[in-house]
Amino acid sequence: MKLNKKTAVMARQGVLLTTEKNWDGGMAQNSEKVAVTFYLSAQELKVEVDAPFHDDPAPPGPAGELDRLWQYEVTELFLLGAEGHYLEIELGPHGHYLILHLSGIRQVSNTLQPTHCSTHITDCRWQGALTLALEQSILPFTHVNAYAIHGLGAKRRYLSAFPVPGERPDFHQPHYFGCLE
Repeated sequence: MKLNKKTAVMARQGVLLTTEKNWDGGMAQNSEKVAVTFYLSAQELKVEVDAPFHDDPAPPGPAGELDRLWQYEVTELFLLGAEGHYLEIELGPHGHYLILHLSGIRQVSNTLQPTHCSTHITDCRWQGALTLALEQSILPFTHVNAYAIHGLGAKRRYLSAFPVPGERPDFHQPHYFGCLE
């Protein structure tokens, strides 16, 4: 699968992904689409999120690293690197984040800390920015996907830039990520 103009736009300095689909391929509602832009340099990765704020309950505790952040309102960016290594970067509207370096499907090798993380909620939208110093072992990135999760119970929604198959949402399917060229 290759990035296309509708789903990902190569910007002067980065790549824009939009969660325009449900996780399994159906169209997302315009009011719930999320934009994730990432910028890559030799030393760092910058991620920016512009998303609707659904006002789901905030995670417990202060902003910062939070395991199992996917259980709350969150945006996720997956970046596939060399030899099956990939990054999972999660960012929520209340300033919580989780950054995992995986050495294979769901094989967490370590957690990473951003050098900068900020979020801001304004009315019915939120914006976030995260900067991460890069480990050279996972470069170059070859494939990418973005996801957004919101809602509670039966109204839980899972959105994707590139849909993934299955009976339930499973974002750890790198062979369905979009190809970076």
